[in-house]
Amino acid sequence: MKALLLTNDGFAREKPNDIVLKDLAPFLQMGELDEPKPGDGQVKIDVTLASINPSDEMFIQGFYGVPRKKGNAAGFEGVGMVTESGGGKIADGLVGMRVAFVASPNAPGTWSEFSVADAATCIPLIPGVRDEDGAAMIVNPLTALAMFDIVKEVGEKSFIVSAGASQLCKLMISAAKDEGYAPIALVRRDAQIEPLKELGAAHVLNTESATFEADLAALMRTEKPRVFLDAVANQTSAAVFNAMPNRGRWVIYGKLDEELPTIMQPGQLIFQSKQIEGFWLTRWMMEKPLAEKMAAIQQVQARFSSGEWATDVTAIVPLDEAMDRVPEELAKPNGKVFIAP
Repeated sequence: MKALLLTNDGFAREKPNDIVLKDLAPFLQMGELDEPKPGDGQVKIDVTLASINPSDEMFIQGFYGVPRKKGNAAGFEGVGMVTESGGGKIADGLVGMRVAFVASPNAPGTWSEFSVADAATCIPLIPGVRDEDGAAMIVNPLTALAMFDIVKEVGEKSFIVSAGASQLCKLMISAAKDEGYAPIALVRRDAQIEPLKELGAAHVLNTESATFEADLAALMRTEKPRVFLDAVANQTSAAVFNAMPNRGRWVIYGKLDEELPTIMQPGQLIFQSKQIEGFWLTRWMMEKPLAEKMAAIQQVQARFSSGEWATDVTAIVPLDEAMDRVPEELAKPNGKVFIAP
């Protein structure tokens, strides 16, 4: 089978000059693998679409939480048809079904014609869910709902999100609006402000604006947000955390900027009970009770099938064209890029 193969092992040894993925050639090559065989409790999947998430971009460069395996296919998440069971009641029952899935560790990733997934983690899709939504159903939507739960636990109606025009944040803003919350979205382009307000953001600030610091300070006084859900983790993020009120929580779930943040007033951690923490969906999936995970999955499917949520698509790139086209498509703002094997 054809696949985009990793050309490096393990983790990267040096900090990147620029974490933006501008070229696949240092990290991937088009090649072939034997078609995989599912083990007990696993299924083989004929991949229809595979998504490209920021976690994929970090992973292939060697800066994610799991090591690379040279010669294996990349890609975490996708959608496809289950064609074979490796044995077990759950796996046998999935044969012939269209599923959203995450590739099993050590199995070929989703940027290939076939992949293998643990049957218990596959999500059978209902007919109203598009392939584009199914291929991006796990990483972004479940992260959005899981982190929104953090906001609801704190109890304040206002909260902050960085990378506000990302697919994940748009899902979270929509969900927050439905439940009467007031998201504050941070963006880098004025063109992103009105669309996010129409989606449900109570306020949208351009971090590149000359008035950003003053606008931020004013919002902190009036809205008093205590949760900052951050995918950027740069010095602007540190400034936002610095401006937050007592008991503010800076929740970092990504690193979209190579700039390293400096904590401006460490004493706030002591005297204002502020916290800095991380969020990783993999850990959330391991720790949450099954009933809560299933409820979140059902909510995600219901939102997509009803049209309440929809994945914004920048491009669907054929696997054969991925090496040349993926970086230029990823450089376009606001939508998601998919690979079609």
